[in-house]
Amino acid sequence: MKKFLIVGLGNIGEKYTNTRHNIGFKILDQTAQENNTTFVTEKLGDVATYKFKGKTFLLLKPSTFMNLSGKSVKYWMDKEKIAIENVLVVTDDVHIDFGTIRLKAKGSAGGHNGLKDIQEKLNTQQYARFRFGVGGNYSRGRQADFVLGEWNKAETSQLIERLSVSEKIITSFGTAGLANTMNAFNGK
Repeated sequence: MKKFLIVGLGNIGEKYTNTRHNIGFKILDQTAQENNTTFVTEKLGDVATYKFKGKTFLLLKPSTFMNLSGKSVKYWMDKEKIAIENVLVVTDDVHIDFGTIRLKAKGSAGGHNGLKDIQEKLNTQQYARFRFGVGGNYSRGRQADFVLGEWNKAETSQLIERLSVSEKIITSFGTAGLANTMNAFNGK
């Protein structure tokens, strides 16, 4: 049975729950809910597992804080013997308009410290990433405040639909493959 590791990036703790930077956790929470599974606290993260069409999906919310996510990703890849091509990292992106989705097969960290740490720990940029646009509506030097800020009312109302689409992307990644998923969902 083929296994997939879906990593949602975020920060642990109540104060981060509804922040833009935690969209990776939020998307995985939605995915777990729609697939009738729950997270259990394990080594280096909260983990939930479900099966769909003969595939096993392991959802991981690292407990290492955003900037040290690579340690958790590497541990779970090794523990579960999951190949790099079956890893999808879900993260926020300030360079993309709110709610816009962009999937890539590889790439640079683009200034994102969570991606940078994963790249360093895995020693490669060759892993799939699902970037969820949070917009860039902040003044110079205020990026940290923006991503660690909570969603505004307009964003919150639109998130419900975007989270549902995000769950479909994760399922498609495991069942249809990255290329087909990119064709179906990029820019949507």
